[in-house]
Amino acid sequence: FLHNKKVTNFSGRKQFTFPISFLPLLANNCVRNLQEDREKGMEKDIYGKFTSGEWKIAQDPIRNFVDQNDQKFHFVELTTNGQWKGLWEATFIYLNTPTASEIHRECLSVVRILSRDKTYLDQCITEERINCLLNAANIGSENHNHGSGVVIEALKCLCNLVFNSKKCQEMCLTNTSTKGIINRIHLQKQQEVEYEIQYFDMKLLFLITALNPQVRKKVRDDNGMIHLLEKDKQVDLLGEILKVLFNLTVPSDSTIPTEDEQAVHFRGLIVVLRELFLRRATSKEKQHDLWSNCVNLLTSVPTANFTELTTECEEGKGFEGQDMAVVDILLNFLRLRLESMQKVSMQNECLSPILTALVKCVRSSSCLRRYIRIQVLPPLRDVHRRPEDGTELRNYLCRLLTTPALQVRDLVAEFLFVMCKENVGRMIKYTGYGNAAGMFANRGLLGGHGNPGEGYSSDSEDSDTEEYKELQHGINPEQKEYEAMELVSLMDKLQRQGIMQPGRIGPDGRPVPVDHILELQEELPQQQSDHKRKT
Repeated sequence: FLHNKKVTNFSGRKQFTFPISFLPLLANNCVRNLQEDREKGMEKDIYGKFTSGEWKIAQDPIRNFVDQNDQKFHFVELTTNGQWKGLWEATFIYLNTPTASEIHRECLSVVRILSRDKTYLDQCITEERINCLLNAANIGSENHNHGSGVVIEALKCLCNLVFNSKKCQEMCLTNTSTKGIINRIHLQKQQEVEYEIQYFDMKLLFLITALNPQVRKKVRDDNGMIHLLEKDKQVDLLGEILKVLFNLTVPSDSTIPTEDEQAVHFRGLIVVLRELFLRRATSKEKQHDLWSNCVNLLTSVPTANFTELTTECEEGKGFEGQDMAVVDILLNFLRLRLESMQKVSMQNECLSPILTALVKCVRSSSCLRRYIRIQVLPPLRDVHRRPEDGTELRNYLCRLLTTPALQVRDLVAEFLFVMCKENVGRMIKYTGYGNAAGMFANRGLLGGHGNPGEGYSSDSEDSDTEEYKELQHGINPEQKEYEAMELVSLMDKLQRQGIMQPGRIGPDGRPVPVDHILELQEELPQQQSDHKRKT
């Protein structure tokens, strides 16, 4: 019954009236404001103790800060009121105080949390503070023997700083970070190092080499690749090692190794990758992660080294005396990626590495090309279905010949074309003219132009099966001509509607626009004659 009543309030000389139904809302706002004021008061009190400079006074506020903010990634309230800088500076004061060693791990946790916000990082990072963290991680210039808890927290801090700060990335070119990590890897032969330390060593080295290309040469010069290749146990650790190796093998303008250096590095690398492909992880997810990292690294290996993926086997086993186990894994991994592919936007990221590796495989040797062709393009027997219909590897790849993901489309086209020995007729037989027309147009191969089979071995030229030949001879030439004229009629209709412009095949094998659709009809007999002469 009070809902429609009004309450009048006098505040000085001003008078205002509001419905009594506003009272609950007003009460909630008052409670919220009181709570916020109380929290601000607590924050100021904690901030004062935190920045007191006395570690015994600051230890409880430091621990409370870590507990309350461990899952927080942005600190707008601290950066806007200037408290972020105060917390940062006070924390490093305690880290540089030897007598405060019992809270050093908590202080490092504070640095790890604050370094997630990059607002003031470049302003507040100094060489002295980075060296403090390097020493805490036992990879600095000073000899320290901090416990694993302190070392791991320090490595996490460095990972955040390298990821979020350009200034820190540049410092890593001259400080002891990479050298310290490589030295610790080398010393692991003599002493046991905790797995988590190994993992974050690799994480930090990956970030440094990924974000600062100049550091890659430094790591290579320190023989970092040799030491890294000696580690081959846990899958997660292997993943980080493989990422670092990928950074080290990516060529750059400023760091081009000699052919001899390249041959030595990649010969050893391909042998290690072959062994890693054959390792078995504890779960399918870990297995796929391992294969994915191996494939990514494989893309930076020169084509000539891909023959090292196979090894000689006993007579009567393998394919042409070669063990193709790794090649089978690559093809299986391709199938897994094709079967799980849902979004076109993910095709470049998921398919480009494995397709690049397989293109290099088929280009590296005739033995690898023949084996992969048998698996992907076996003798054509099912000639009643369209090439893109089905669940075989050939069907998946034919569908990708028309994908909007251009990089994937071009890699698939090259992969299939090389397996067909760059023979236009064979490519059409396995993929269909419509699917391959885009590639033919780009390469000037429309109408069968080009040099089929040039540079390839002459074996297995005849790929026609009995089923294919039987249906091929049953094709009615008159029916073909009728269908061609129907196509001309449809194209004329589309042209008149302004939807498309027809073209013919020019002397260079590329499409050339025509002024009138009848030009296609006039040239049809000549093109048929040319096709018969070529076949």
